[in-house]
Amino acid sequence: MLGKNILGLENFSAEEIRLVLKTAREMKKIIGGGVKKLPNLRGRAIVNLFLEPSTRTRTSFELAGKYLGADVVSINASTSSIVKGESLRDTLMTIEAMGVDAVVIRHKAEGAAEYAAQVVKPVIINAGDGAHAHPSQALLDLFTIEQFKGRLAGLKVAIVGDILHSRVARSDIFGLTKMGAEIHLAGPKTLLPRFFEFDGVTVHENIDAAIENADVINILRIQLERQQSGLFPSAREYARVFGINEARLRLAKDDVLILHPGPQNKGLEISNAVVYGANSAIHEQVQNGVAVRMALLDLTLNGGQL
Repeated sequence: MLGKNILGLENFSAEEIRLVLKTAREMKKIIGGGVKKLPNLRGRAIVNLFLEPSTRTRTSFELAGKYLGADVVSINASTSSIVKGESLRDTLMTIEAMGVDAVVIRHKAEGAAEYAAQVVKPVIINAGDGAHAHPSQALLDLFTIEQFKGRLAGLKVAIVGDILHSRVARSDIFGLTKMGAEIHLAGPKTLLPRFFEFDGVTVHENIDAAIENADVINILRIQLERQQSGLFPSAREYARVFGINEARLRLAKDDVLILHPGPQNKGLEISNAVVYGANSAIHEQVQNGVAVRMALLDLTLNGGQL
């Protein structure tokens, strides 16, 4: 994977996914250790170009680079020359001219990461482009599921909520189906893709059917900032019909694993009791995100060599 651009999991083989997960297991030991520092990327420079707000992804990529010994600089929209009218291409070319080895980019436009890979030479890692893809989030979801379930193949994974606007859902589907999981999607009809055909994926308008006997439920955030009015009657109605609470959770397996990419709209798509309940791995996902992003940086910039 040395030099590979991380644009979306549709460009990954099952073997590459297994390699990332294996590497992330080793990286997680570093995070839990006393001295969080490896020399793997010493002398390498990484720029995090985040043109959309982020807490978890941006911070975890920054820490991942620093834990591996790289020099990391983070840029957001409000502190970049984009507010002065500079184009994305010129911003990328300016960063490239400074000699960086990788650019981690988040952008509101679908295809922004792929465009970046076409115009500059550093490794490009997609940290979320519009509603298109979020490969590192999907990989940390797979890593978390495997950690708790011991496998991915044969599991019933329900992905519920705002499928239409979710880059996480798309990346999860590519990753999980390649690893042999069975995917069930559910949400309001207005938040489901109008045309969707994908092997290994079943679409439900009734959420109870999707989560019945599920091994894993990944609850997507209702992305109010991406929606136009009228996609569902009200927040209260959505919570009643599609929200995941303790009563609805009883339809799934007793040991069902609860995931959420965050931040959560508590009381809307997920209840407080489920967020902090015994089945929740939401906070474990955050630590796993650092480990997976360390793995991606190490594999693409160092080839995974010690």
